[in-house]
Amino acid sequence: MITSTKNAKIQAAARLKKRTYRERDRRFLAEGAQAVSEALASTSPPEVLFHTEPTHPVVERARAGGVEVVEVSADVMERLTSTVTPQGLVAVVPFLDVSLREIGRTNGCVALLHNVRDPGNAGTIVRSADASGADSVVFSRDSVDVYNPKTVRASAGSLFHLPVVRNERTTDAVGELRDHGYRILAMDADGEADLYGLDLSARVVFLFGNEAWGLPREVMQLADGTVRVPIQGRTESLNLAAAATVCLFEWSRQQREGRRVALETVISSAAHDIRSPLTAMKGFGYALSNRWDQMTPEQRSLMLQGIVYDTDRLNMILRQLVDAARVTAGRLELFPDRVDVGGLVQRIAEAKRVDPDHPEVVWGSGKIEVLTDPDRLQLVIEAFIEAVVWWATHGPVRVRSSLRAGSLRIEVERDTTELDADRADELFEPRPPGTGAGGKIGLFVARGIAEAQGGEVSVSVGRALAFRLDIPVPMEPQAG
Repeated sequence: MITSTKNAKIQAAARLKKRTYRERDRRFLAEGAQAVSEALASTSPPEVLFHTEPTHPVVERARAGGVEVVEVSADVMERLTSTVTPQGLVAVVPFLDVSLREIGRTNGCVALLHNVRDPGNAGTIVRSADASGADSVVFSRDSVDVYNPKTVRASAGSLFHLPVVRNERTTDAVGELRDHGYRILAMDADGEADLYGLDLSARVVFLFGNEAWGLPREVMQLADGTVRVPIQGRTESLNLAAAATVCLFEWSRQQREGRRVALETVISSAAHDIRSPLTAMKGFGYALSNRWDQMTPEQRSLMLQGIVYDTDRLNMILRQLVDAARVTAGRLELFPDRVDVGGLVQRIAEAKRVDPDHPEVVWGSGKIEVLTDPDRLQLVIEAFIEAVVWWATHGPVRVRSSLRAGSLRIEVERDTTELDADRADELFEPRPPGTGAGGKIGLFVARGIAEAQGGEVSVSVGRALAFRLDIPVPMEPQAG
């Protein structure tokens, strides 16, 4: 047990209560059972845990996890903590913030704090962002340090749950997030738009200002609009953390409602898409069972091939439906394996040849092997092929792939389309029956699969209609 506050290890830890030393050592203190437990379960586990109770369950977890545990006296614990009544647990944890680039492709909500100075407010906003399912919190360069002990404590462990960006210029953060398709909403008590009247279904950044004077005019001018939280009672305004919580949970509510509507649309669309192959299979089966003796061998073979083709199509739609439900619920799990992309495309092409009217599917790249989920990659390629067959009219379906800088690109294209860019982009949304030709859910699922891997899908319209998938993959596999 360490009983002296002058012990070198204690002094090195205690100085982390000051920002200068935190920045120098890139370490911070996490106090209490909840914060330490979350740190132990995170990707940035503690390096050392100081404690006053050797049999505490958190201490036993840390010891079992290979963390250095050090028993100290009550006086030493008081020196390490910033609370009046220490809980007897303080961990030294490496910094865990990320760069702005690492959150640029998320698809939900970011809280951007400009000159927020109160550590309790800042920590509460991190906690609310975590609870609402937001993607990240960005601290501007002039905001309180996210590793301030009071901020860490107010976050109640949420600091270890979601990406946090720090030391960014507000102008730089707004610019980069806007480049990634985010709409920037500046929160102001006199904002032009009512929060509850906004459509928050697309990517959004809530920009929050200082507790006392809010956002300066030059920062509000960076935003796409100003927004107010409507107040029904007689109070003049909300506390910053309370207002931020209202905003984040309104976004979360709209996401949940949007997912419900999307899932209902997907189910009705899948039911419509399933009806066609089922009807065809029933017709083939009826004809074969009642007219077998009257048919030639070629007719029987053609009908049996039709049953195989429609069975494959039905299987594809059901797989899409299952993954669509997982995408809308945010529960899509991936199972990476080594995939020969060209071989996968060739197998898809072979299955399509069963239908004599299906255009040829041509693989246009060399041998490429990657580590990714093969079933989900197949779903994406099948959805792209189906889309270009429906919406482009001339020539074969061309499939190409490339692997560079840790990113796999798949491109599927076919010549001549009447779609414009806006109509093509809309194909990625779940479409109800009666809204045009083609499968209604394949491209929606493709987008969800891409985004679940930190990637994206896109479409371009020109001489050809071209769908593109870009997903990160480990660098070990090589293109041949």
